[in-house]
Formats: sequence, structure tokens, C-alpha cells
Amino acid sequence: MADGSTTATRPAPVDLRSDTVTRPTAAMRRAMAEAEVGDDVYGEDPSITALEERVAAMFGHEAALFVPSGTMGNQIGMRLVCEPGQEVLCDADAHVVTYEMGAAAAIFGISTRTVVSDGGRLDAGQLIEQVRPKGDWHLTATAAIAVENSHNRGGGLVQPLGELRRLWDWSRGAGVAVHLDGARIWNAAAASGTDLATYGRLADTASVCLSKGLGAPVGSVLVASAERIATARLWRKRLGGGMRQAGVLAAAGLHALDHHLPRLAEDHEHAQLLAKRLGVDPATVETNMVVLDDVPAQLVAEAAKAQGVLVGRVNPRRLRMVTNLDVDRAGIDRAADVLAGLLDR
Repeated sequence: MADGSTTATRPAPVDLRSDTVTRPTAAMRRAMAEAEVGDDVYGEDPSITALEERVAAMFGHEAALFVPSGTMGNQIGMRLVCEPGQEVLCDADAHVVTYEMGAAAAIFGISTRTVVSDGGRLDAGQLIEQVRPKGDWHLTATAAIAVENSHNRGGGLVQPLGELRRLWDWSRGAGVAVHLDGARIWNAAAASGTDLATYGRLADTASVCLSKGLGAPVGSVLVASAERIATARLWRKRLGGGMRQAGVLAAAGLHALDHHLPRLAEDHEHAQLLAKRLGVDPATVETNMVVLDDVPAQLVAEAAKAQGVLVGRVNPRRLRMVTNLDVDRAGIDRAADVLAGLLDR
């Protein structure tokens, strides 16, 4: 400034709106810059192939397909196990029916029907009771059940392994497929200690996301049988998801699998700390999400933003904070100070 004075630099915001807001680390950017690439639509990108093979093996499936987004992964995954005119049954707050813009109906002619659960927690019996059989021309047949793990609108809850097994065992005899929306399956595995392959083998198709807790900038991976993934490639192309030298994105995913899986426990620890500071029962915080209920969400969110803390509004009375790769312990403490002060007013 002309008078020689300086303007204080504001610290960067503490962004707890979602774990999707993370940016690639310097090491991840280097891996992307150095990635070996080819034309993936021709099946010639070695980095894409390496990522697909690795994720398929991690989840105990034959094959995998890299897609631009979790929504595309979910929708193709459900189309692989559900024909137009049939239905997918799922929780009323599932991402596939809440945040994916009616894609199953709009694109594929698939009906969806929902069951209100206890905060998103899977009750296999509750879903099984609602299944409509195939072969009765009066009814829309239930071809598949979709399960979300961890559950976003359930505050990051981890689905009970016993219920997942119960659903899977029943589905084998019933001729009903299971699709796993595993956008945050990495968090579920880190929190529960359940092996990823165990989760994977309890689903016919599964979509797992690289751009949330793992910190990659783009992409999800759909896993299934080799036959189904061959069909999925056709659907990806039809939907405009065929990419060319996409190995630069696959390299980010491979780097995340190498370096960011173990650190998810740190996000969970940060969520526990934040919950305790804000008076939230830590037992309700299973992974990396902290939910505040019965608060004036818009007022608190705006006041927090003015003090450099960003939080997500779920509805007029609910706020959500998602710990992530870009928020360290100091950021958690700063956010807790700001939010606790606002809640005390």
C-alpha cells in the first residue's frame, strides 16, 4: 500500500463441507504428471488397466471399470443387474435416489422404490419383506437391492456386516441382485476392520469412489464379473464416459491406494475430537462425519463461514461436518472453537 502498511493475510478456510473438496497433494500431482498413458477407449492405457486390475482384486471380483464419477458407477452398476421396467429397492435416504437426479428412471427406465430405515442402517429383513417377485405381471419385479456403505445421509454410519451377509445369502436363492454404493467403503473398512474383499464379495456390482476420503481429484471404479464389466464398457461409452489418455487420473487413484488408505483413521479420529468439542455423542460418529441436529443450519453455516469455517447444510435443522485429507488437527481445533462459540450463543 502507498503508506507502507500491510494487509494481514487471512488463513485459508477450514473446509468441512465434504471430503470431495480435497485437492491432490504435491506427491499425487507428481504421480499424475509422470503417468504412463495410452488411449483407454482402445483399451491401451496401462495406468487405467493397472488401476482396474488392482481394485478388482481388492474387492474380490473378476474385473473393474474406471468411470468419471460415482453417479455413473452406481447407475451403470444398477443397469447391469436390472432391466428397464424392473425396480431397484433401497433405503429412502440412499444416494442413488437422493442425489443422482432420477438417473435410473430418466436414462435406463428403471423404477426405484424405497424403504424408510432407522437412520440409514441396513435391516435385511425389512428390505426382503418389500421385494416383489418376478413372474407376476401385476407387479413391478424387484431385480436388485442397493446398499450404501458407509451411509452418507446416515452420518457416515457403517452397515452391519451380519445384515449384509443375511441379505446376500437370501438374494442367492431369490434371484435378486445386490448393488453396493461403496463411495466411502474405504471409511467403512477402516472403521470396522472388515476386509474390502469381504464387502466386495457380498455384492454383484459395486461402485467405489477415489475422489472422497482417498483424495484423488476425479473418478470411481465399478467392480463386477468380467462379463458384466464388458457390458459396462458399452454403457460407459454410450453415456459419454469413454476417456482417452485418462491414465493421468488413474495415477492419482493408484497413488491414493498406496498412500492414503492408512490415513483414513486420522480423519475418523478428527471426527471424534470434533464431536466431543461440539457436544455430539461420539458413539454416533462411526467414520468421518459429524452431524449437528436441531440447529438453525443456515444461520450457523453463514456465521461460521464469516469466520473461515465451511460446513454443509443437510436441511434447515441439520448441519454436517466431514473431516478430510485437507484438514489437519489445527484445522479441527479452529473449526471446533468457531462452531462451539456459535452454538453457545
